[in-house]
Amino acid sequence: MLRTTFRREKTEEEHWLKKAIVGDPAANEWIYRKYVRYLSALCSRYIISDDDIKDVLQEAFIKIFSSLNSFKFRGEGSLKAWMTKITLNETLKFVCSNQQYNFVDIDSPNIDITNDDDINTEDIPTETIHQFIRELPDGYRTVFNLYVIDNKNHKDIAQLLGITENTSASQLHKAKALLAKKLKQYQSINSI
Repeated sequence: MLRTTFRREKTEEEHWLKKAIVGDPAANEWIYRKYVRYLSALCSRYIISDDDIKDVLQEAFIKIFSSLNSFKFRGEGSLKAWMTKITLNETLKFVCSNQQYNFVDIDSPNIDITNDDDINTEDIPTETIHQFIRELPDGYRTVFNLYVIDNKNHKDIAQLLGITENTSASQLHKAKALLAKKLKQYQSINSI
């Protein structure tokens, strides 16, 4: 009986990860350069100031590099997912401690909420949509990004931000309404 053993090839990511765990500065640099733009974009969905984004990224990378030895490689992409989780947690920690949220229940007076799912965004540049999202008030933007972009449910959002599920749902509803209003205005100005 012939017995064959297959040896799994190490991925480039796994190679650099193993070197970083033992303190190789070149490996840390490789990991940093590979993921800094992605993680910076993640932070910028929640934080407006470039200086604050840099501060949060620095904290995230410090935590990442100091915790690498506890990371378990589970295949290509697992390092990115792990780093994303750490960076998102650092970002939310910053947002919750440094910005005043205006979380208001849906029943509050003087809030115009319209629901229009008929907005066609195909002709609106992605950069414009991203800018409109960044212009949302802090609380709206944070809940919107967590729900729509990061696929969190209201229970998770409530837990992450220390708010109720109903407040999360109302913030999302108002964020969508405000975003829809901005998109409609853009479409009417640009005759789309």
